[in-house]
Amino acid sequence: MAIERTLSIIKPDATRRNITGLITARLEAAGLRSIAQRRFFMTRQQAEKFYAVHAERAFFDDLCDFMASGPVLVQVLEGENAIARNREVMGATNPANADEGTIRKEFGESIEANSAHGSDSPENAAIEIAFFFSELDIVG
Repeated sequence: MAIERTLSIIKPDATRRNITGLITARLEAAGLRSIAQRRFFMTRQQAEKFYAVHAERAFFDDLCDFMASGPVLVQVLEGENAIARNREVMGATNPANADEGTIRKEFGESIEANSAHGSDSPENAAIEIAFFFSELDIVG
């Protein structure tokens, strides 16, 4: 098993409802350790840049507006197979399709307001982590 790092974002719908601790506890219980963390308001410009891969998709503007609508908690998670593990704990993007017991099933309000984001590959994890953190921020 490989020790990996992945990016996790606890989205504005979850910070608004004050459930960041509940979500983080689930990630930790799954064997993921937060080695960097910051809570802040993502600007519309940051959201546009972060989600640029989706710029041509119909949901892009709504997604960027949503991500800039309230504070987010961004974390670097580390653990064995962290990318797959985080995605398993999060569940399917659409909370209606997510497995029972997953973050998105338990806490997600909609496809957009699904409480969590996680990197989908080692390459994207590296890019996403570097978007928010320098190596000096990571205390692994």
